[in-house]
Amino acid sequence: MPKSKRAKVVHLSKTGKKGKELSQRLFANVQEAADNFQYIFVFAVENMRNSYLKEVRAEFSDSRIFFGKTKVMAKALGQTPAEEHLTNLSALAPYLAGNVGLFFTNRDPQDILEYFSAYAQTDFARAGIAATQTFIIPAGVVYSRGGELPAEDDVPLPHSQEITVRKWGMPTKLDKGKVMLEAPYTVCKEGQILNSHQTALLKMFGVAMAEFKVEMKAYYSAATESVTEVDAMEE
Repeated sequence: MPKSKRAKVVHLSKTGKKGKELSQRLFANVQEAADNFQYIFVFAVENMRNSYLKEVRAEFSDSRIFFGKTKVMAKALGQTPAEEHLTNLSALAPYLAGNVGLFFTNRDPQDILEYFSAYAQTDFARAGIAATQTFIIPAGVVYSRGGELPAEDDVPLPHSQEITVRKWGMPTKLDKGKVMLEAPYTVCKEGQILNSHQTALLKMFGVAMAEFKVEMKAYYSAATESVTEVDAMEE
């Protein structure tokens, strides 16, 4: 049979035009914010979670946060004195590298730094990060918290989950409807880079090892036209 010549569906989201429009919009929005706010912070995020970033946005509804393409944001601010949008704003460019964003505000810098130094949210780890502790499930009946709680305060893992945890690497078996381990099972060791099976087990047993945290790196003051490095200021 001859090959079908039916037209293929091309999704517009995969074309370059939309990406270019988004970059242009980000560029314009960053420059607009630079004109309307007194301070521009560069921040880095550990263990990014959109839900927690949404919480931060709600807390600072009078400010603006951008977490987009770093190169576009750097270009909008200006990477050299000849390109900079505001005087000396290019001094902020060296900090725009890696998993970073921009935070525009009129609030006092000290208030901002104090808030984020105290802000942290614990969540379940994702594959690719290092374990913060060793987690071992004891031999015998497997409980829903994997030995993290006394047996009298816990409940046995449902028998329907046995096939799932075995798929994720635990050498379990069913004995009279209970999920059992013949020997202690080490899910992970402290410092070990976690894979997807390990993170799935950690989540099932309620062990959170990731911390969402926002680290302020430096900020620009429109009044003084200067950039302050946060670590240097804290020292």
